[in-house]
Amino acid sequence: MPSASAENEGAEPSTVRVELGQRSYDVRVTSGIAGLGAFAGTALEARSPGRSRRAALVVGDAHVESIARAVAEELRGAGLEPRVTLIAPGEESKSLNTSRTLFEALVEARADRHACVCAVGGGVVGDVAGFVAATYARGIALLMVPTTLLAQVDSAVGGKVGVNLPGAKNIIGAFHQPVGVWSDVGALRTLPDRELRCGLAEVIKYGVILDREFFEMLESDVESLLARDETKLRAVVARSCRLKADVVSADEREQTGLRAVLNFGHTIGHAIEAVDGYRGRFRHGEAVAAGMAAEARLATRRGWIDEATERRIAQLPARAGLPTTVPGLDPDALTRAVRIDKKNRDGRVRFVLPREIGHVDETDVDDDAIAQICHEITLAGHE
Repeated sequence: MPSASAENEGAEPSTVRVELGQRSYDVRVTSGIAGLGAFAGTALEARSPGRSRRAALVVGDAHVESIARAVAEELRGAGLEPRVTLIAPGEESKSLNTSRTLFEALVEARADRHACVCAVGGGVVGDVAGFVAATYARGIALLMVPTTLLAQVDSAVGGKVGVNLPGAKNIIGAFHQPVGVWSDVGALRTLPDRELRCGLAEVIKYGVILDREFFEMLESDVESLLARDETKLRAVVARSCRLKADVVSADEREQTGLRAVLNFGHTIGHAIEAVDGYRGRFRHGEAVAAGMAAEARLATRRGWIDEATERRIAQLPARAGLPTTVPGLDPDALTRAVRIDKKNRDGRVRFVLPREIGHVDETDVDDDAIAQICHEITLAGHE
């Protein structure tokens, strides 16, 4: 996979094109929401020329209510009739119950096949609102307005939407590409520190799996990013989106195996979230950070990377204030959760492990190695 070009990524605004034929769309990386209405109108027209769209369900949560209402006014100015619906913050809202609430809001708005769902918020809002857009009337338009770093660099781009069942993350879902993504880096100014760190976990992942130069840049700039240097944040968001866009364009529906590289850190990371019961002790980015450190250790034991590379992969998330172990979780429950990951095939547990910084491969990992690493990361500090 080619590395993303750093050229002009500090400029503002920046546009990243996700090439998917008739489902292609733009990711606009900017500051503020001025111009969002025009962007939405152009994106809707490009996806379905000549179709009149009126109803727009703007989905947010209490943390972003003011942004959601400002977004609704932008859409109103573009000729849409927006209705704002707020869901409860937190992973618990990524559920079939919340989906039903949003389906009913669309029905009450008399939304038809030409309606639009606009997701304003973090990954939970984007995933559940996207799932509703993918399934209401067999699929309606979706506009993403991610307001967290994690959503801007990951979940808002690529078309994966879905909800959880107890003990199984993202087990019900679909591929449903948005018509456009509006990433307002200015929204990150008030993002809680913990949420900013969680987003950096996914940013670091891109460096490990695809772009050594990007990883080295992050090693130099992590403190500036934590300090919310907006120029560097814009560059990081744009570059991360370009890297993910390359992968999604090559393997939109995970049919060729290329998109599997994005799962680095997530096989163990998703299991951590499931064992935690999605209660928030370990947020998604924190779970992925611990998963990356654990999976780098698996790669070292397989002889794919040396211990110095393993340390670099673990130390960068640690410098960003992210955990690299999960003491206190039940190691046996974690092992069981890894074994039921949805990416597994024919009873074999599939992992993406680094060959070097900037390159990963998919492979099977045996049960004994999984059990060992799960015990190590849960018992850290308690030996």
